[in-house]
Amino acid sequence: MKNVRRASPALRTVMIAATAAASIPLLAACGSSESAETLTFAAIPAESSASLESDYSNITELIEQETGITVEFQNASDYAAVIEGQRAGQIDIASYGPFSYVIAKDSGVNLDPVAAPTSDKDQEPAYTSLAYVAADSDIQDLADLQGKKVCFVDAASTSGYLVPMKGLLDEGIDLETDLEAILAGGHDASLLSLDSGSCDAAFAHDTMLNTLVTSGQIEEGAVRPVWESEPIIEDPIALNLDTIEPELAEQITTVLQEKGNKPALVEAGICASEEECELPEEIEYGYLPVDDSDFEPIREICAATDADACHSIN
Repeated sequence: MKNVRRASPALRTVMIAATAAASIPLLAACGSSESAETLTFAAIPAESSASLESDYSNITELIEQETGITVEFQNASDYAAVIEGQRAGQIDIASYGPFSYVIAKDSGVNLDPVAAPTSDKDQEPAYTSLAYVAADSDIQDLADLQGKKVCFVDAASTSGYLVPMKGLLDEGIDLETDLEAILAGGHDASLLSLDSGSCDAAFAHDTMLNTLVTSGQIEEGAVRPVWESEPIIEDPIALNLDTIEPELAEQITTVLQEKGNKPALVEAGICASEEECELPEEIEYGYLPVDDSDFEPIREICAATDADACHSIN
């Protein structure tokens, strides 16, 4: 990594808020696998959703069924809360964004990424980041964002911050000095801010717009993409090796990699049918194996951008 740069005032504010969020007692009363009584599974929503626990319910039920251990789900406030929760031994299993996983792993949290989602069992787990503008905007590409008000997601978001930052730098635009960056807090909030006119452009992951159009929160055709990134490795589920015993960790890994998919969930009696089987973020198939080496491209982007969040947990 390069030497740490002085964070901009806006990003320093975000980092302070994120660190404070990590201490919020949303992670209190969590057990660890040392007692073999409960496993704590944490995730953050890609959108402002109260249904996150139900989105993961089939996966947590699968882990319970296969291990015989109760899984308690925690809806975390942000990436920093998940990272610090695992560092403190309060979270056993977590769903990360690729960038937040790298921040956690490379800052010393003893993690093992074991599975990531895909909608096609024959395709590697991957997604993309997109930049959107209003349908009638004069903006045609990233170069046109110079001097504009641009919405991002979170300073530790992969598709909502890090990858866009690299795309902008490739166009000679410094996110901190050449535009007004707004951290919206969620992929949905980023696009909704664009739709309301609060920003000139917005970044979000590749399925968020469809979700908002389907739910009626954004009219079809109201916004359009002007840029799409190269494929990004998908969000990993990572096990905390400081709280999960090796034999149990191996069992959970096998369960997620081999049975964390709709056909297997139907066979296990957890889902009635593949059509009715709900997985997080509308995953159409399920999870496939990943390991730490799959996240080297994220580390390379982190080194190229020298993003403040790459250093914020160290």
